Amino acid sequence: MTAAPVPERPAGPRAGTGPRPFGVVLVANRGEIARRILRTLRALGIRSVAVHSEADRDAVHVREADLSVCLGPAAPAHSYLRVEAVVEAALATGADAVHPGYGFLAENPALARACAAAGIVLVGPGPEAMEVMGDKIRAKTRVAASGVPVIGGVAEPGLDDAALVAAAAALEFPLLVKPSAGGGGKGMHVARTPGELPEALAAARRVAAAAFGDDTLLLEQLVEAPRHIEVQVLADAHGAVIHLGERECSLQRRHQKIIEEAPSPLLDAAARARMGEAACRVARSVGYTGAGTVEFLVPAAAPEQFFFMEMNTRLQVEHPVTEAVTGVDLVEQQLRAAAGQPLALAQEDVVLTGHAVEARVYAEDPASGFLPTAGTVLALEEASGPGVRVDSALAEGLVVGPDYDPMLAKVIARGADRAQALDRLDAALASTVVLGVGTNTAYLRALLAEPAVRAGALDTTLVERRLPGLALPVPDEEHWAAAAAFAAARRPPDPRPAGDPGPWGRPDGWRPTGRARPAVHLAHGLGPPRRTAVDDGVRLSPLPGRPSAHLLEAHGRSRVVHLAATPGGDRVWVGAEGAAFALSVLSREQLLERSLAALDRAAGPAAPELHAPMPGTVVAVPVAPGERVAEGQTVVVVEAMKMEHRLTAPTAGTAEVSVRPGERVRLHQLLARVVPDDPPDPAAAPAGAPPARPDRPGA
Repeated sequence: MTAAPVPERPAGPRAGTGPRPFGVVLVANRGEIARRILRTLRALGIRSVAVHSEADRDAVHVREADLSVCLGPAAPAHSYLRVEAVVEAALATGADAVHPGYGFLAENPALARACAAAGIVLVGPGPEAMEVMGDKIRAKTRVAASGVPVIGGVAEPGLDDAALVAAAAALEFPLLVKPSAGGGGKGMHVARTPGELPEALAAARRVAAAAFGDDTLLLEQLVEAPRHIEVQVLADAHGAVIHLGERECSLQRRHQKIIEEAPSPLLDAAARARMGEAACRVARSVGYTGAGTVEFLVPAAAPEQFFFMEMNTRLQVEHPVTEAVTGVDLVEQQLRAAAGQPLALAQEDVVLTGHAVEARVYAEDPASGFLPTAGTVLALEEASGPGVRVDSALAEGLVVGPDYDPMLAKVIARGADRAQALDRLDAALASTVVLGVGTNTAYLRALLAEPAVRAGALDTTLVERRLPGLALPVPDEEHWAAAAAFAAARRPPDPRPAGDPGPWGRPDGWRPTGRARPAVHLAHGLGPPRRTAVDDGVRLSPLPGRPSAHLLEAHGRSRVVHLAATPGGDRVWVGAEGAAFALSVLSREQLLERSLAALDRAAGPAAPELHAPMPGTVVAVPVAPGERVAEGQTVVVVEAMKMEHRLTAPTAGTAEVSVRPGERVRLHQLLARVVPDDPPDPAAAPAGAPPARPDRPGA
């Protein structure tokens, strides 16, 4: 692998060259990855079939495909995860092959066998490779036998929690608890002390059983502050195995990747070659075919070392950065390998040109602990420009609910070097507009601005360490002014008869000094209401061809802002420079309710109620009704958008739980109460203790 001068687009095999591998391909996925696969199918002249749930009937990937088939209701278990329904759809539409994308059925050997039995090609490796690499215990054993370094720990099938606790006595803490099945960091928990291990095992088993149908666990020595580097491999049925360089995926939160790049700023050419050859050995150990990714951990204290972590037997979410620096269409190579065609390039043909960085746009609220968000996309503008690519599931009118993964889009930027790629990515995120659903776009920009990120000094714990210090934007004066002017302009006309209603009947009020300025009462989240006057000095002018964009002129400054309102007008979304805020438009009744609620909160202790932070499913209630709990103890666990969220006791007391495992819950639904312990009797204070002050809470 060599370096080369950097053209605006790297050279590589062009989509559409060579014989067409298939006539019809069914895409067994949804959202941005379905659209990504459809793009290559169109370039190759292959007819496409989309599948969808009832909730996705009007999704963009359905509209873009030549044919579509409904698999069932919204819940993935009743639609996208039904192997028999996918195979039946392929047979009914005359598909030669099924491309599973990633997630859902992408690493399911049952789909591979069902396709083979029906005479349909699955775009991916054979079932044996899926089974071996999908089982982390078997994978570590197989890889270690091929001479690739692995992380120490306990990796034996059939061990229950007690056996794992006993085996852990011979290991050094901290330990990482990992489900043997599945991937993507789901179900992984860190136990820093022996006392934390039982709870970590219970949580990991619960997630593994629900997500993967297999609760087998293993323990690994935790590599502190490692770098997460993965290598893209390609293999054909004729024995050729090559690698396309590496991707750095160290920017993670809770084991979930956020920003990825290629190549890694850590590796030199020699290290790249060593790691690439190790990845090829891993692929050969299971007779791999198609595109796959071998993931390694590199200790921060010993960057010359690397350890095998896992192999993903599918396309990766972050594959665009490899495509950007190699010019290779990985989906096309998958299709050609599945059709039995030889690889279109050899190892010496792989040239990395420039640098590429990808950011994942999620439906989540960083200011609220990254809780998933939901809603309807009211306005959308996606980035474009030199070196910018957007893989997206977004469209105006899209309803984002709790049933699917919260990733909405990926924004990718390529540059001549890393600095230019980072600058282009930041500019692309700044020009991204999503109104109606909260996203992490502003958080991504704040993360990209971190000095350690700019310097390439990365590790998998960087985000957690720097998160408390990241400054996230809040609505500024111009946001409030724009929202107030927009809301006022949308007010329905006064229904009262024409004519002078007298000073007390005027809707904008009356003052002896002249007319009062119209005002709108707005609130950001649960914050205090804010009376925002519709100032004569604030002017909003719509920009042609951009429905949500307005030129805001206020206080001698001009600025482009984006505005949209919910159908009932009870909420105005305002966005600029990648940040977006939902401001509630409050009626007089709502103002009164908030005022009374604020008085109640000020008069008593912290509310002992636990409400659902998002729509989802209760997956665990680890306390019994009437059980006494400590402050911070987990009372209810809710799963939404493939993530678990623990609701903990706000104070010590007795738990009163009103939900059961498996129950679907609504946003803000009351799940449990914690009846506080009786406060201490001041009269019983020990001698010499100062008396309780009546102006302190709880006195």
